[in-house]
Amino acid sequence: MTLSTELTVGELARRAGVPVSTLHFYETKGLISSRRTAGNQRRFRRDTLRRIAFIRIGQRVGVPLNTIAEVLDELPDGRVPTRADWERVSEMWRDELDARIEQMLQLRNDFTDCVGCGCLSLDRCALANKDDHFGSHGSGPRRLIEARTKQSADSPPPSESADCDCSVSCVTPTGTDGTR
Repeated sequence: MTLSTELTVGELARRAGVPVSTLHFYETKGLISSRRTAGNQRRFRRDTLRRIAFIRIGQRVGVPLNTIAEVLDELPDGRVPTRADWERVSEMWRDELDARIEQMLQLRNDFTDCVGCGCLSLDRCALANKDDHFGSHGSGPRRLIEARTKQSADSPPPSESADCDCSVSCVTPTGTDGTR
């Protein structure tokens, strides 16, 4: 028994572990391609399995589909991609993934520093709004509201007050009457 060089949509879905509808979606987005038989049935080359694995891995790490499509467009047409081809397209993501990792680490650190305390112990919180300076500006998250207002007016981002030592716009909860 010889293996066919092509897979039906059902075979490809089963082998790739995705629903047929996902394959149709990928095809409409130009991520994979098929040829049509005389009976108008889709046939996929076997190397489409690797493309689908690449797409799923990319999605798992949060790479947008349009970026995945750009990378897949770098693969050769008319031949099965080699290991070197895959390594080359994978390298295209390295800088983007490193930047995402750095952003996530910064988010984790900011979250721990700024939100992690939950401002339940204002006597220890480095972000405490001493003497409620922002209570006179109105209710709600004043630093966030004012920062957004300034940014929408194309002003440079506001500098942070001396009582704030984090790298994001911090919000100290206050009641509607200005109390914490």
